[in-house]
Amino acid sequence: MKNTFFSVFSLFFLLTGASCSEEEKEGDTLGAYAEVGEPSVVATTSSSATLKATVLSSGGSAVTEKGFCWSSARENPDKSDSSVSVYSAAVDFERNISGLAANTAYFARAFAVNGAGVAYSPAIRFTTAAAVPEEDEQLAAFTAPGYPDDYSPISSWSRRSEWNLANVHDPTVEKCGEYYYMYATDASYGNAHEGHGHFPYRRSKDLVSWEFRGMAMSETSAWVKDTLNSMRSRQGLPAINNPSYGYWAPAVRKAGSKYRMYYCVVVDNYILTGKQNTTANFDGSWTERAFIGLMETDDLSANLWEDKGMVVCSSTDRGSSWSRPNLNNWDGYFKWNAIDPSFIITPEGEHWLIYGSWHSGIVAVALDPATGKPFKLGEPWVAAALPDYGSRIYTRNSSSRWQASEAPKVVYNEETGYYYLFLAYDELTVAYNTRVCRSRSIGGPYEDFNGRSAAAGISDCKPVLTHPYKFGNHSGWVGISHCCVFRNPDSGEWFYASQGRLPANTGGNAYSNAIMMGHVRKIRWTEDGWPVVMPERYAAVPNAEIKADELVGTWEHITLAYSFGAQQTDKPLTLAADRKATGALSGTWEWDAAKKVLTVGAQQLCVEREVDWEASPRTHTIVYAGINPSGESVWGKKVVTN
Repeated sequence: MKNTFFSVFSLFFLLTGASCSEEEKEGDTLGAYAEVGEPSVVATTSSSATLKATVLSSGGSAVTEKGFCWSSARENPDKSDSSVSVYSAAVDFERNISGLAANTAYFARAFAVNGAGVAYSPAIRFTTAAAVPEEDEQLAAFTAPGYPDDYSPISSWSRRSEWNLANVHDPTVEKCGEYYYMYATDASYGNAHEGHGHFPYRRSKDLVSWEFRGMAMSETSAWVKDTLNSMRSRQGLPAINNPSYGYWAPAVRKAGSKYRMYYCVVVDNYILTGKQNTTANFDGSWTERAFIGLMETDDLSANLWEDKGMVVCSSTDRGSSWSRPNLNNWDGYFKWNAIDPSFIITPEGEHWLIYGSWHSGIVAVALDPATGKPFKLGEPWVAAALPDYGSRIYTRNSSSRWQASEAPKVVYNEETGYYYLFLAYDELTVAYNTRVCRSRSIGGPYEDFNGRSAAAGISDCKPVLTHPYKFGNHSGWVGISHCCVFRNPDSGEWFYASQGRLPANTGGNAYSNAIMMGHVRKIRWTEDGWPVVMPERYAAVPNAEIKADELVGTWEHITLAYSFGAQQTDKPLTLAADRKATGALSGTWEWDAAKKVLTVGAQQLCVEREVDWEASPRTHTIVYAGINPSGESVWGKKVVTN
């Protein structure tokens, strides 16, 4: 009897590898216990661990339950401690255990249950990770946007639900409810929008994923043709029965309980005969005027607009002298060109429209807050009435009626106390670049980075905020301008939105320069009150704290020095752990984590987490933007190593 008991006890110990509690043994039925191997730790976080184990033997009867138990207090935990079961027929089993304390040592055992009872493995010890801020965990789980920069395969109208930010030109952004709404010029790759209305729009909750919603205007309002021909009649000109229209550059802003859209309709017919603007039809006159109209709605989500008619039109100081000697003459008939509106309400409650392009410069006109229109308008061809249509606040060349600057956008930053006038320079397909000047008053005087007066004529207004550029592993972007500038009303963050075009022949596509991708970028402000635009598009990367050691490594650095029609390319920069910088910038570098400002030598740089859009696969990285002493933006991106 004594020998029999010893043999059974030895077999039990051998099979389980650990002891069972007295309570468990009392409930045991006859038979052998299962055998379960020591668990392994697959992964740990600050609050969880993933454990894996194997049933080595079933003990001759079915295993009905298996799992893990753990404790931070007992070296040999059992099912009376924290436990979790895995109901699976497989001998290998794995389970994530959660609710653990950060930076804490735990003991864990695997268990298996069969007809004989509960068998335990030897215990293991593991330690959870230190507490990780929520932003860091979000950063680790972040997935970059996957939509392609070359959207030509999905550019057709039938695939508009897939566009996201494809086919965006001259955007304007305003928030209504939980959505941002973006409206744009009638422009699309392959003219996919034609025949479907005017002013395409889309919406987004996060400024990253955009849902195309259709067109804001179904057809041209009758007032445009009626007003045009009424003016022509008063000038002794024949009516134009079928005007040729272009639809450009809407601006949407909230005014009280209403949302206002100022929009442009350009009449592309010659003044003298009314014939459509073609070389064959040239009749020795300039083309007709442009109109800025106004629509209002209570709710952007409804897309139900009430048209309020004309606000201003192109105006001149030359009376009926609309003749043009030849198509190479650029001494424009109209002085103020009624396109590219920007609407602003000052802190004092004044309403202003800023508009104009190419023809002599940019003008500002005060509006009646009740109507959204000027207080009075005389005939737009009478020189004495020209002030009714606005006063000039900016010109690129005070002696020229034809100058490559347009797309004014004015915002007020209460933190700096300045009004900022953003401008597009040069032609839009390649050379487009963005400039800015500022003023303490909405009506000016505006001055650039070097203190020069904008009204007197600045041929090279600075700072340069965007410019054609190219980081490594990508064709880069051109035509990056005609921006809108807006804020997140909740966080106060500033953003810049514009189109970007791919260079010609990208990917062997002869028409790739007609690919217009919407770009949304974050804006930061320098210590001396100038905006800088981030070099990479905004992707809502989690705002985890940037630590100094993350800045160590290789960077791509670009100086946006003005070069007409050329892309600026990157040069290498190295930030070493000993706080030395070499390459495109040199000197000692310092990091101010609270302000997110990197200083390299004397150059201050605003730093953000953004997506490396040129990487494959795309992933998050760190970027910077600043302004050098010459008034040129400097951009940088840390190189991601996969």
